[in-house]
Amino acid sequence: MEALILFSLLIITIGLSIPIGITLGLSTGVAMWLTSDIPMTMLAQKSVTGLDSFPLLAIPFFILAGALMCNGGISRRLVNLAESLVGYITGGLAMVTVLACMFFAAISGSGPATVSAIGSFMIPSMKERKYDAGFAAAITAAAGTIGVIIPPSIPFVIYCIVAQCSIGDMFIAGIVPGVIIGAALMLVCYCTAKKHNYLSVSERPKFSTVVKAFREAFWALLVPVIILGGIYGGIFTPTEAAVVAVVYSVVIGKFVYKELDGKTLYECLRTTGLINGATEFMIGLSMAFASYLAMAQIPAHIAAWMTGLAHSPIILMMVINVFLLILGCFVDNIAAVIILTPILLPVVKTIGMDPIHFGLIITVNLACGFISPPYGINLFVASAISGESIEDISKAILPSFIAMVLCLLLFTYFPIFTMGLLDLLR
Repeated sequence: MEALILFSLLIITIGLSIPIGITLGLSTGVAMWLTSDIPMTMLAQKSVTGLDSFPLLAIPFFILAGALMCNGGISRRLVNLAESLVGYITGGLAMVTVLACMFFAAISGSGPATVSAIGSFMIPSMKERKYDAGFAAAITAAAGTIGVIIPPSIPFVIYCIVAQCSIGDMFIAGIVPGVIIGAALMLVCYCTAKKHNYLSVSERPKFSTVVKAFREAFWALLVPVIILGGIYGGIFTPTEAAVVAVVYSVVIGKFVYKELDGKTLYECLRTTGLINGATEFMIGLSMAFASYLAMAQIPAHIAAWMTGLAHSPIILMMVINVFLLILGCFVDNIAAVIILTPILLPVVKTIGMDPIHFGLIITVNLACGFISPPYGINLFVASAISGESIEDISKAILPSFIAMVLCLLLFTYFPIFTMGLLDLLR
């Protein structure tokens, strides 16, 4: 009864387009009032104490670091480096877009930010080179999903806080899957270019050209090295790494690339404050939501029901993947992670799945939602940049979506691709 009331309220409030934070608090409060004698003060207490977490500070700092990198001249240098590496291959300009998104993903931690930063350069360039405009926007939107998979990733941080597992381990687990998805999307670029006879962007570059591009992008490429190296070298925690990334971004943008001024810095701070305010509000109320779930033993009941429905772990994970892919079409990535982690994590633990492995699976599933209508936030960003309709981009993105789903199945059923590097470093 508790689960029926709670999830009915969630579906109704989400359907009414009520903000996720309010939805979580309202649904939890009403369900508590109707089905239990738990004091309503628990809702406020858990919401406040849930935010009293040092790792949560990583979220605003990673958001700010990504904004500073986006506006500090780094995007253009990453694009130049990517062009020098793969621009001469068939479909090279589209491959440049994917590779540049992979580079920027290792800095920003955000899918939409990656699409915005790289797409503003690459979508007009592809259109000038006679690429189909829908495909140009589609491949940029698809490549932007890597922003939440290659570390640092904001959804990874949120998942680890909710699941109470290591952020550093989660970051390491995302490296290989991010590279595999990037390679899969490059293959899509190559096949599409062959089919439509898209020309390469340049001749095979001289070694000196590659060295020059690498030298210009060197300071940007150091960011992931500093973050992951510092965390696994025991120099600082993931939260402290986010602060280091912010300081580094300011120094590089202001004094090395000299493209970060006071007005831009203010806008970055303002944007970060707005995004972080909404995110922290959701997280606080999600802690109360998770506490009520545990008190009512709802995850245990769901786990028993799902394992009874699917006796095989293979079928169970297929059911969960399909469910997450569908949900990602309608619910924001961060909101879905907050809501679903305390519900589904106990289910996958019954089949012996590592929480880090599941964190990667749930993130990739919901990243597919970035390019799935009607929600598809990456589609909206790419549409705004390119001027193409959501419908045209959605048609052109189908091969990229299929490639991502195939990668998802690979990560789900072959843990070595997600846990291999982490097991090696442990």
